[in-house]
Amino acid sequence: QVQLVESGGGLVQAGDSLRLSCAASGRTFYAMAWFRQASGKERKEREFIAGMTWSDGRAYYADSLKGRFSISRDNAKNMLYLQMNSLKPEDTAVYYCAARLLAAGTAVVFTVDGMDYWGKGTLVTVSS
Repeated sequence: QVQLVESGGGLVQAGDSLRLSCAASGRTFYAMAWFRQASGKERKEREFIAGMTWSDGRAYYADSLKGRFSISRDNAKNMLYLQMNSLKPEDTAVYYCAARLLAAGTAVVFTVDGMDYWGKGTLVTVSS
């Protein structure tokens, strides 16, 4: 049974840093990623933040967040992390860990519909 369990969310102030964790179990994945969903947005509007192909550890980022957010992993522990720095109130959202079983073609693309498994999310609230 596949499980993705996020942790590390909470209430922080603008400018603070936070690290989210995702514990994965049950399968070996082709890729994993972080998405976020702001209040009032629908599931299909979840925003891609960062992703990583598991075999080579290559990281992919949304252009708008690259530089402040950093994705990493611990292979031995099957953990995925998201380091978030210089947080802003507009970063307030539920953050989701997601996993994809197989590659689709040669291009690596992270979309909501392209992910096979999702965690339940962890809420990050950034106060001004």
